[in-house]
Amino acid sequence: MRKRWLAAAALLLLRGSLAAQGQPENLLDAPIVAWSYTVRAGDSFSVIARRMGVSVEALAAANRMQPPYILRQGQVLKRPDRAALPRRTLPAPAPVPVRREPSPPSTKREAGAPRLVWPTSGAVTVKFGVPVKGLPNNGIDLAAFAGMTVHAAAAGKVLFAGTEPERFGQLILIAHEGGWVTAYAYLGQVTVKEGQTVKARQIIARIGKSGEAKRPGLHFELRKGTAPRNPALYLPIRL
Repeated sequence: MRKRWLAAAALLLLRGSLAAQGQPENLLDAPIVAWSYTVRAGDSFSVIARRMGVSVEALAAANRMQPPYILRQGQVLKRPDRAALPRRTLPAPAPVPVRREPSPPSTKREAGAPRLVWPTSGAVTVKFGVPVKGLPNNGIDLAAFAGMTVHAAAAGKVLFAGTEPERFGQLILIAHEGGWVTAYAYLGQVTVKEGQTVKARQIIARIGKSGEAKRPGLHFELRKGTAPRNPALYLPIRL
């Protein structure tokens, strides 16, 4: 049961309303970002759907459940495929005489964002937003050799350090001031513990091959609350 508890904990990231120090008020109410979730004592179907960012109906359809959506502890719920989620119906915009081109993605840092350093020296192999298995990449992937060191991208507190068996393998989540979180996945060896305070550039792990990784490397994410951000916009330019 403890292994299931650890796996479920790894699926969480901070919610938007973090405390001023960047710590979560209640991890049981944090967003679920992985492909599946193991039901724990006290969970409700509607809360799980909200934490996944999907409707109750979509979650029920994905898991072939009928009202009243009775859950049992240890039950595994899978996230609905994005293609299967219902599209929101928006009111038709007023006609305009000039055709509007889509706005380019923002290339500016958000106010209050942490100053990041590169977590490892490997080159970027998969950029932010590039489709991976039909879904956009929520971070960047970095090539590296097994045994290379992984560094904290900014100072903060370790929220999770352990194994997420569904996708990320050895995983570390670090909370930073202002509700920001960095995630480090596909690790070979974790060298920090949950609750530990770390400094920027501090060694937190070593490169390996775990989770869905086919070769040694690092998957790195930056999030503001529940929303992923392009780490490349916040990392220093490499010469």
